Amino acid sequence: MTLTDLPLFPLQSVLFPLGRLSLRIFEARYLDLMSRCLVADRPFGVVCLQQGSEVRQAGQTVRFEPVGVLARLLSADSDQPGVLKAVCLGGARFRWTTLSEQANGLWVATQADQLPDDPHLPLAAAHQPAAQALARALTLLAAREGHSGGPMHLDDTAWVANRWCELLPIPLAARQKLMELTDPAARMDLVDRFLRDKQLLQG
Repeated sequence: MTLTDLPLFPLQSVLFPLGRLSLRIFEARYLDLMSRCLVADRPFGVVCLQQGSEVRQAGQTVRFEPVGVLARLLSADSDQPGVLKAVCLGGARFRWTTLSEQANGLWVATQADQLPDDPHLPLAAAHQPAAQALARALTLLAAREGHSGGPMHLDDTAWVANRWCELLPIPLAARQKLMELTDPAARMDLVDRFLRDKQLLQG
């Protein structure tokens, strides 16, 4: 599927499919973007920065990773003037081919290709310890943040691998490469190996 004029939100982080992203937005270009996405009920693209900062700076060079993830707004709230707190959900991955910078500094992928979703792949028995450890970690994190947490899909290989990729202390470039992998089983194997190397799993 071809996407045109997809507005981009560059971050120094990587969004994964079905991952939640909390944003604190204060730049005019992104406040306008969120408003338009809410009205039109359309997604925007989250891309990881290779070079440059999240906040616009005159004369800076910015470079983006070629693969990003579509994001849809789940909620948006403002508790102070000019600042929007938004929660987004990651959707499909995409690969942009051409970019354009608008006058207000907003980047747009004038052409991008939506990539196939990860296939549903039942979790292998060898990866059950990783799923159990993930459930414990997410439960503790939700309690620490004061909410009940969302549904867990601990029988789905891609979901378990993606949630671990969000949590693990790995370099940004490595996180990006894991997101780009088209084989969820390979992604899960790499995650499992990391957890065992760091002695974070038993069994």
